Amino acid sequence: MRSSHPRSAAVAALVATALATGLLAGSADAAEGAVSADPIRIHDIQGTTRISPLNGKQVTDVEGIVTGVRTYGSRGFWIQDPDADDNDATSEGVFVFTSSAPTVAVGDAVKVSGTVGEYVPGGLNSGNQSVTQISKPTVTVVSSGNALPEATVINEYSVPAEYAPAGDPAAAGSINGLTLEPARYALDLYESLEGMNVRIGTSRVVGATDPYAELWVTVKGWENTAKRGGTIYGSYESQNTGRLQIQQLAPLAQQPFPVANVGDKLTGTTEGPLDFNQFGGYTLVARTLGTVTAGTLAPEKTKPQAEQELAVATYNVENLDPTDPQEKFDALAKAVVENLASPDVLALEEIQDDNGAKNDGTVSAEQTLTKFTAAIAAAGGPAYQWRSVNPQDKKDGGEPGGNIRQVFLFNPARVSFTERAPGDAVTATGVVKENGKAALTHSPGRVDPANPAWADSRKPLAGEFVFRGKTVFVIANHFGSKGGDEGLTSHHQPPVRSSEAKRLLQAQAVNGFVKEILAADKNANVLALGDINDFEFSATTDALADGGALYPAIKSLPKAERYSYVYQGNAQVLDQILTSPAIKKFTYDSVHINAEFAAQNSDHDPQVLRFKP
Repeated sequence: MRSSHPRSAAVAALVATALATGLLAGSADAAEGAVSADPIRIHDIQGTTRISPLNGKQVTDVEGIVTGVRTYGSRGFWIQDPDADDNDATSEGVFVFTSSAPTVAVGDAVKVSGTVGEYVPGGLNSGNQSVTQISKPTVTVVSSGNALPEATVINEYSVPAEYAPAGDPAAAGSINGLTLEPARYALDLYESLEGMNVRIGTSRVVGATDPYAELWVTVKGWENTAKRGGTIYGSYESQNTGRLQIQQLAPLAQQPFPVANVGDKLTGTTEGPLDFNQFGGYTLVARTLGTVTAGTLAPEKTKPQAEQELAVATYNVENLDPTDPQEKFDALAKAVVENLASPDVLALEEIQDDNGAKNDGTVSAEQTLTKFTAAIAAAGGPAYQWRSVNPQDKKDGGEPGGNIRQVFLFNPARVSFTERAPGDAVTATGVVKENGKAALTHSPGRVDPANPAWADSRKPLAGEFVFRGKTVFVIANHFGSKGGDEGLTSHHQPPVRSSEAKRLLQAQAVNGFVKEILAADKNANVLALGDINDFEFSATTDALADGGALYPAIKSLPKAERYSYVYQGNAQVLDQILTSPAIKKFTYDSVHINAEFAAQNSDHDPQVLRFKP
């Protein structure tokens, strides 16, 4: 299993770096005073901010009861002082990092001596909050079989409605130095319980079990509920305070982790230490894990298009290449036929070259597409043809050697593709006016491939289609990922979303191209679609739609149905289809077949739009 947060033993180096970057809070004089006064208690170590006032100091004979032992990944154990102080801002629990497998047991009363430190999962540049810990410990077991400190209940009544305080402008937006207000902010509540024994009752699953044996629940059953049981992330201000990640303390070989889908219930009591890790922030590491009660969620099937309707879809097929097992091709093909009702035009993202991640200069995807279209036909679908433009080797980002690109599949029995001097990887398609109508100079062709916005990123693929005598322009996109963005639990509030700058430029490039088409023919049917990697309320989407050139069709859905992806328990929009003004009437469907389920063929849900040109 993936480590919750692999730790380095180089605590001294970490402290030095933390000092240099202002991570440390509190007064050195105060810390010295605390060290020389009464015996140090856990709440003295935790303090009233996110950073221990004793950071970097040696402590001796810190007493507590062992509440959890972790023998894999980040090895160590949690202790808690059963004699709490009267300050809700100070946690009574702390993690003891042992590096090797701990020799203590749950219920041991121990005395721990060692070095107090602030460990940042993911590193100082990740923006993640730090975990207060004791490292290089000397541990004395005083007695065994003791009752554990009563677990603090986390529920809809205890978690505040506000997510986080605003960061301190004088500290580059960090909240590390702010005094915790656990009754006011959800992040402050969780931080005030860091390392403590906590408990949740029956809770709704909002993030399916993933390959790393973790799932997400919400303790607020009513918070921004999605139609199918998830929790909608509908704005930068609705972070969904009730979400918690759940892992288990027992090794998987000893106790398999339950398989859960969104909308299932984690019933009964789930109890254990509250940890913080780089893959989701605050995490209940269950010593006692509830039971998954399955819901009724099933993959959706969209309505077939009518005879006079053109159905256009987009689907990120997650690094598909011929080295994938035939089962993946078959499952994706079955989804195209049965769940997407064999759309007339299907824009695919993440089609890899003919040998996948093997980095040998191969850029053709003929084998990938032959295998996929054959699987679709075998599943009872149409004999799709395809059009694409091979990328330059290693120029479009994605998995190294994979050369991912967008591809058009189309059903020639229903729609035709207009070939116009097919472009290459570096040639931009343009717009001309022919007989009073817009036309592309290259079809298929790439949109503005030399623009720095597309450096190490997938260039848009544009093509002309004809359906029942009407031309439809389709632009398939796969914008830059959110890699490098800080998580919602960042110590910077609001978190730094550095990846947005590139997507904003990409959106402006596509918007400009659409405006060129509309300048040649204001009534042109244009669809821009694909994995936009950004929300319907984002600046990226606003830039795509600028000037009324495009409309984000997912906004036609009720808010409880607007999502194509589930990340850390938040159901959110990444995949979109946008329409030009001429497309006034349409039906839109975000077809939920992957994102909510532990068993996935891709991590994205496909999108389908039907209209009469």
